[in-house]
Amino acid sequence: MKKQLSFGLGAVVLAAALAGCGGSPGTSTTSAPPPAATSSASPSSTGSSASSSSSSSSSSAAGAEMKVAPSSAGQIVVDSKGMSLYFFTKDVKDSGTSACTGACLQAWPVFTTTSDAPTVEGVTGTVGTIATPDGKKQVTLNGMPLYYYAKDKAAGDVTGQGVGGVWYLVSPSGAMIDGAASGY
Repeated sequence: MKKQLSFGLGAVVLAAALAGCGGSPGTSTTSAPPPAATSSASPSSTGSSASSSSSSSSSSAAGAEMKVAPSSAGQIVVDSKGMSLYFFTKDVKDSGTSACTGACLQAWPVFTTTSDAPTVEGVTGTVGTIATPDGKKQVTLNGMPLYYYAKDKAAGDVTGQGVGGVWYLVSPSGAMIDGAASGY
């Protein structure tokens, strides 16, 4: 009976972390976000667009930190390397904080910048930043924080679309794309 209980509890914790990261926003982060952002994006992107501590090359060197790209869900907002960016529906617009904390950040690393005014190409929504608990600048679009999905491994991947019914791709105007992406 103890084995079944520990398995069940572990499965619940894992499911909460991966399926929606909808746990209570009262947890705080320490050093977990930077490694998650770096490790999830190291093959083709940086979790921190221009941060020298997260990447050996600056992703803004080739132009905009955020741009528009075609996907199976239509035109979406991506980082300079083409990695898809997402909204979390549990975030509150213009609150200045992220509802994705603790274990959530392992699956959904934040999209950061070193600039107060990130450069954009084709993005028409209002771009800004909010402070993360560890002092970095998380990029926002229309007052909503932006995230990567750790399972997106290459430019054009949109595997985070609709995960847990709370994670969605972002349109160039800064609207949530709530339809399912096809072809994955």
